[in-house]
Amino acid sequence: MPSTLAQLYKQLSAPELKPVYLLAGEEHLLLLEAADALRTRAKQLGYSEREVLDADGSFDWSDLTMAAASMSLFATRRIIDLRLPGGRPGKEGSAALVAFCENPPPDTILLISCTQWSKQHEGTWVGAVERAGVFLPLWPLKPNELPDWIAQRMAHAGLKPDREAIAALAERIEGNLLAAVQEIDKLKLLHGSAPLDAATLEDLVADSARFDVFRLADAALAGDGARALRVLSGLRAEGEQVPGLMGWIVNQLQALARLAGAGNLSAALRSERIWPAREGIYRKALARADAAHWERCLAEASLIDKVSKGRESGDAWVLLERLIAGIAQPRSGFLSGLRAEG
Repeated sequence: MPSTLAQLYKQLSAPELKPVYLLAGEEHLLLLEAADALRTRAKQLGYSEREVLDADGSFDWSDLTMAAASMSLFATRRIIDLRLPGGRPGKEGSAALVAFCENPPPDTILLISCTQWSKQHEGTWVGAVERAGVFLPLWPLKPNELPDWIAQRMAHAGLKPDREAIAALAERIEGNLLAAVQEIDKLKLLHGSAPLDAATLEDLVADSARFDVFRLADAALAGDGARALRVLSGLRAEGEQVPGLMGWIVNQLQALARLAGAGNLSAALRSERIWPAREGIYRKALARADAAHWERCLAEASLIDKVSKGRESGDAWVLLERLIAGIAQPRSGFLSGLRAEG
């Protein structure tokens, strides 16, 4: 059966670790923290060598077989850190993973991390992982689970919030766990261990749920067009101007155009200095459209910038709404509609 976070952390306190771990899910903060905890514990137990393998579309699965068969240069324990973002190893990869699980090499841990996951990803190789080690799917927290998660994090940080303060923070961060962690860190510095009520929290915490251009871009890249347009509407209501929004949107479109044209996506993501926790939204966007689409989006973003500055005729807000919708849900004809409006 799949493990839970609590079971994983309990297992990590054991004197020996399992030979293989599969951590999978789109709740990237939880995945990163679980992987970090595993690597930290492994290091404490003498697993001092680490080899990272990026299993993208062009990955040669014989590299895993050779890594498993090779001896450590310094006769020490080691971790093979296998990054499988899409969670689908294919026929060859599945066979290689099953073979590893059925005959794991001594003094070696295989850590497999997947940033995209659903029930449909589970196959023969996942069953082999469960038999040999630990499979931990990390599903997004449900709204009713978020307050308890926040309460635990705040208590671990030494904070003493009341129930209303916890509810206020949950409302502000809108399910963004990374934002929650950042705000809890601020509260720890600003307030310490004194009792914390909702009114005090309101005074101390910046509004993490505030509509901003970063959330706008992330929602669009993730394919959530409805949310992206709500954020855009919120920005407009707050008095933001189109020219001030275009810089980051253009930055993200330029990155997508470069990534779409790259031969090795994993290497390109590293070259763009994109954090592992954010790789998923870029991969989702790239799966929806080709490089030509992102180049056209860039051209339309340039037009919108000119319109917003009075250099071209048109309604910049309407054009930007259509561009955001096209980023989230590419479809034929939306760009020609933009051009006609401009």
